[in-house]
Amino acid sequence: MNQPTRRRVAELRELIEQYDYRYYVLDDPSVPDAEYDRLMQELRDIEAQRPELVTADSPTQRVSGQIAAGFAEVRHGVPMLSLDNAFSEDDIVAFDRRVRERLGRADQQIQYCAEPKLDGLAVSLTYRAGRFIVAATRGDGSSGEDITANIRTLRAVPLVLRGPAPDEVEVRGEVFMPLAGFTRMNAAALAAGDKVFANPRNAAAGSLRQLDARVTAMRPLQVFFYAVGQWQGSMPPPPGQIELLQQLAHWGLRTNPEVRPVLGAAGCLDYFHALGARRATLAYQIDGVVYKVNSRADQQALGFVARAPRWAIAHKFPADEALTVVRAIEFQVGRTGVLTPVARLEPVQLAGVTVSNATLHNMDEVERKDVRVGDTVVVRRAGDVIPEIVRVLSERRPKGTRRPKLPDKCPICHSRVVRVEGEAAARCSGGFTCPAQRKEALRHFASRRALDIEGLGDKLIDQLVEQELLSTPSDIFALDAAKLAELDRMGEKSAANLVAAIERSKDTTLPRLLHGLGIAGVGESTAKSLADHFGSLDALAGASVEQILEVPDVGPIIAASVQGFFADARHRAELKRLRSFGLHWPEGPPAARQKKQALPLSGVTVVLTGTLAGLSRDEAAERLEALGAKVSSSVSKKTSYVIAGAEPGSKLKRAEQLGIEVLDERGLEQLLARK
Repeated sequence: MNQPTRRRVAELRELIEQYDYRYYVLDDPSVPDAEYDRLMQELRDIEAQRPELVTADSPTQRVSGQIAAGFAEVRHGVPMLSLDNAFSEDDIVAFDRRVRERLGRADQQIQYCAEPKLDGLAVSLTYRAGRFIVAATRGDGSSGEDITANIRTLRAVPLVLRGPAPDEVEVRGEVFMPLAGFTRMNAAALAAGDKVFANPRNAAAGSLRQLDARVTAMRPLQVFFYAVGQWQGSMPPPPGQIELLQQLAHWGLRTNPEVRPVLGAAGCLDYFHALGARRATLAYQIDGVVYKVNSRADQQALGFVARAPRWAIAHKFPADEALTVVRAIEFQVGRTGVLTPVARLEPVQLAGVTVSNATLHNMDEVERKDVRVGDTVVVRRAGDVIPEIVRVLSERRPKGTRRPKLPDKCPICHSRVVRVEGEAAARCSGGFTCPAQRKEALRHFASRRALDIEGLGDKLIDQLVEQELLSTPSDIFALDAAKLAELDRMGEKSAANLVAAIERSKDTTLPRLLHGLGIAGVGESTAKSLADHFGSLDALAGASVEQILEVPDVGPIIAASVQGFFADARHRAELKRLRSFGLHWPEGPPAARQKKQALPLSGVTVVLTGTLAGLSRDEAAERLEALGAKVSSSVSKKTSYVIAGAEPGSKLKRAEQLGIEVLDERGLEQLLARK
């Protein structure tokens, strides 16, 4: 199999998951929509050409997003799917052709419903017997966050539908912040010395996902409704999208007045250009247009792909661009140590927002575009998110400009900056000794898949770091109940529970420790491979790059990263201090891994899917691996068994297609009982 292709797929999936988390969970997008769309399209193209690389957990196979902590979970009666994107007129013509061909009406024109694509937060509201009972965000498409109390503060949302309604109906819409309200809110925040929002989309998402609904009530939010999910009762749903919107309006639900019926691809494109010409005059931000096949019967006939309906598509507007001048190029250090070059710009108005910074991504990008201080550049605010420099107008370049250089030392902690050959990102080597990385490194160290310190959550870590009680992982083990009890929201009982959890975490494993240290490129699987190969921490810490390269699935980049981590005297001192606090783990000579060949499940590859009643999937995986089995995340011809719990995913279907034996929990118990 083509290893570069496999690696690129893994890179794309990791990037997209990171960007999804920043966008949907943190409300802090890190890349323009155009860049996200490009990566997603690249991944789709590769998977289309190499279907054997498709896995159930690929971003192309699900709706993006996750459930935020602090909100109860609400399961959607019908999944809230994303839409496929179109960026050109040819894309729309091709979409229309596919619709006609699949419906067997290649020579007929299809009626579509054309609607503005709002830039806000998708929500789902459930009415039972006409009364509002619960509201949720999109979340991961199957389940979302319970925002009922917050939605109740929106005056545009009726608590009781007007007129007859189904026994239960799930209506869907977009909560957004009008531009005028956004401007007023930011002006007031600025005057009060508070944080301002980057754009209306972030403002809407941040306002709606407040744990205190009183904060939401003070924000100028609005909503348009455009769809339904679950529909139960004898009352039939409307026969088309236009009629559905009329029904929503009749119930008292706000719908967009810009909705129009259009005919064929030509009608779609006429609507797109007409609305695009008036885009700047609208009272709210939009980033494109949505076309939906109007007939409900046709929609049902067309069906869905894995994450999107075949009967609808989002047509994105081109990104907004403007000219400005680069005043400086600086380097920011992210929470994972990556140095990102940032262009400080002469402020310019772009899509209704003043832009003064633009990301340059990495030094490869800086060198490729040849961006220098003093250059006149085209800056684009793609998807109304983070500005980027599109190109340099070299003909306007002043004399005497110089190419920017990557700093040798981290601008925050002055540790050595490392840029491994073949890797675009440059990283601060400081790890948890770098203030810019400290909080994230500590969160990772305490996380469930690492040291698993129950009760040491994000907010508590923030508080401990800010009060200078926590700088490195070993500081965790120096905490005592008296110090902890003095913190906000920490009484004596909570403090005692946390101290007990910290004490329990001292009994760990070498793979968990290696994973928790946050060494660049070392995830759970690599940490286990390193531990199995070297047998002890000291053996690994003293290994050369060449010796580390002997570990299966470890390449030059990760090998250099591991060797560099342990070569740092500060990291060695930290590991010594961890041991001094009693952190311990089983170790053995490297030869111990050879015994695995004699274990009862050696040579057996297992895939887990669904929810197990007797134990968690992590626990099941650990017990299977202890018996010599390999636990894989995807089903292939090499899979020995698929173990299916409740509500199994697509892995079960894949196993059935390949004729692989499927075991239930009783079968799992029999596997685990092998001697």
